[in-house]
Amino acid sequence: MIAYKGFDRGLICRGYQFVMGLNVTDQANCAANGFHCAEDPLDCLTYYSNIRRSEYCLVNAGGDVDEDEHDSKIACTELTIIKKLDLSELVLHALAYIADHPGRKWNRYVQLNRGRAENGFVIVRGIDPLASGKKGDVLGFAKESPDGEKIVQIAMVRVDGEKIISDRWYDTDLIERKAV
Repeated sequence: MIAYKGFDRGLICRGYQFVMGLNVTDQANCAANGFHCAEDPLDCLTYYSNIRRSEYCLVNAGGDVDEDEHDSKIACTELTIIKKLDLSELVLHALAYIADHPGRKWNRYVQLNRGRAENGFVIVRGIDPLASGKKGDVLGFAKESPDGEKIVQIAMVRVDGEKIISDRWYDTDLIERKAV
């Protein structure tokens, strides 16, 4: 099962040193033990919220798997670290997750209709989502159908200070025109 995991720098989680590739443990109980990860990339931020001091990875959760009803967190006995994700990749994976699961409960990091970047990024969802940020921030957009039943477009851009200006409000149409 493809999932996402947050770490302290150096692939450390709660004192355990992970390695790229396969990591194995004996038990998986979401509340007590096992290797924890999440189906929704943004749920990693619940546990590793400081983007500048954390690392995020694409992982494969295998072996015995236990789920919890709190969020999309799972525990497993086999965790294969596939790839480290930078902030842009994490946001892009989060947007893909939102598009694939439009009816699921929203993560608290997703803003409705309008949002300003905090902690390096913002993801805005709505019929005409608007986002703004400072230089270096990542702006993510999940444009909904008029009935809100599905995501009809996702877009992402980094505020570069040239094409995408700090503290200006952008929507998906303006992002597309700037990309030309």
